[in-house]
Amino acid sequence: MNHSPLYLSRDDHAKLRRLLATSLHFPGGLALRKLREELDRATVIDPLALPDDVVAMDSTVAFEDLGSGETEEYTIVFPEEADVARNRISILAPIGTALIGCRAGDIVRWPTPGGIRKLKIRRVSAPAVEAGGAPALLAATL
Repeated sequence: MNHSPLYLSRDDHAKLRRLLATSLHFPGGLALRKLREELDRATVIDPLALPDDVVAMDSTVAFEDLGSGETEEYTIVFPEEADVARNRISILAPIGTALIGCRAGDIVRWPTPGGIRKLKIRRVSAPAVEAGGAPALLAATL
């Protein structure tokens, strides 16, 4: 399980809570329970104060599997936007839930259907809101 500090913007936290509330009648109980656990332990902060290197919704994150040495890159999205062929992975996928709220440089241990994976977050490119409210793309690398 991931025990790194977890940071979420107030907006992402609210949207993810709504996702949980509307998903109570759908299959996928384990994924929903894992996401709820992560939301419960998150430090919720103002979107403008969210550090650039934190994995947020719609962030693109590059990570290395420390067991295999394989590097992967995905954008974390809501379930209806997921498309593995375009490297867009659902927040409800085990890796999506594992990475949300973590920072570049964190090592995340997370159970997956294939066993425990140990992932090092190498780079985060996240949409951010500028002072004027327009989205901007920020990147942080470690």
